[in-house]
Amino acid sequence: MLDYHFIVENLQAVKKNIAVRFMKADADAVASLYRKRTELTTMLQQLQQRRNTNAAAMKSKLEGEQRLALIEEGKKFKEDIAMIEAELAKVEADLSAEARRIPNMAHPDAPIGKEDKDNLEVMRTGEPAKFNFTPKDHVRLGQELDIIDFESAAKVSGVKFYYLKNEGVFLELGLVRYALDILQKKGFIPFITPDIAKEEILEGIGFNPRGVESNVYALEGEGACLVGTAEITLGGYYSNTIIAKDKLPLKMAGLSHCFRREAGAAGQFSKGLYRVHQFTKLEMFIYCLPEESDGIHGYLRSVEEEIFSGLEIPFRVVDTCTGDLGAPAYRKWDLEAWMPGRGDGEWGEVTSTSNCTDYQARRLNVKYKDNDGKNKFVHMLNGTAIAVSRAIIAILENFQQEDGSVRLPKALVPYCGFDIIKRK
Repeated sequence: MLDYHFIVENLQAVKKNIAVRFMKADADAVASLYRKRTELTTMLQQLQQRRNTNAAAMKSKLEGEQRLALIEEGKKFKEDIAMIEAELAKVEADLSAEARRIPNMAHPDAPIGKEDKDNLEVMRTGEPAKFNFTPKDHVRLGQELDIIDFESAAKVSGVKFYYLKNEGVFLELGLVRYALDILQKKGFIPFITPDIAKEEILEGIGFNPRGVESNVYALEGEGACLVGTAEITLGGYYSNTIIAKDKLPLKMAGLSHCFRREAGAAGQFSKGLYRVHQFTKLEMFIYCLPEESDGIHGYLRSVEEEIFSGLEIPFRVVDTCTGDLGAPAYRKWDLEAWMPGRGDGEWGEVTSTSNCTDYQARRLNVKYKDNDGKNKFVHMLNGTAIAVSRAIIAILENFQQEDGSVRLPKALVPYCGFDIIKRK
């Protein structure tokens, strides 16, 4: 979350930022509660000082009415202090709740807009595939190749689940190992993370674990949720920790299952593997010094570009608009792959990378000790190395052949053990 003092000192800018992000938050309430907290804290400190003076006087040899007066005064101080402490605790709780609704400040260059159509294209790599036949979408390809089974998954688990089978299994494992090898060579520490996290960790990262607008599955009675991304578990790894400055930047790569409710997700481009309730993802996560985060954000984007360039998949990069950033992100780039199976072809998001500055670190209490001896909040960044289900879409649709087979990108052949998937 934002620093309270920053909100008060930059109230109009914060309110404008809330508006351009199209979010609901009350910066005025935060400012009012912050001033009330300051007032109550001052009152409490004054009462405590007077109580201490009273206690010191009680140790003297005063007797009679003077001593009785001190006793009565001490009782009054105790009552008043208890009352102020209770009021202060409520104000602090309200202040924290209101402040957590306020999104991070957006980068000055982030495009102003409400939806993904307002994102700004900043680069494009590769030429969209051209076919001398009518290309199929990944749903039909997956069924004809007998590598994806949606019908059986719907029977067993419900809609938006799927089975991978035959070559589809090796395709998923190959994609993971391909991306993991790239990250390991770049110094990322590999993790396989838990698929469950406590609600306070989700809240710290900026996910809402409750309510109809939540995109995560809550585990009833457990105070925990299934994770929607390893960003949650990697971001929580150093919660309530002071990291040694010479250890930064810390580069982590987390492999996990991801579970998302995808409530309300509909439309022709949401079918098949594009929006599912469970998928595998390899996530990059970096803790760094504040002055490093802009450069590291560009670095994460370059890694994503390297991964998909190696897969020979045409893609573009877009600068995400303010309304599509999500509360924690200061700036976000999306990498969108060309998906020929969408009508005449369309771009579809396959990765994203976000600089969340110190927004998550404040909520999770992740700091480093600076050279001046003071503990300061780190900056936290995340980026998708490979979201397997969407990478499979791009591979099947871009590398399909006229005979219904799908050839593999050369980079994947050593990992999968075959270079083509043929119709069964």
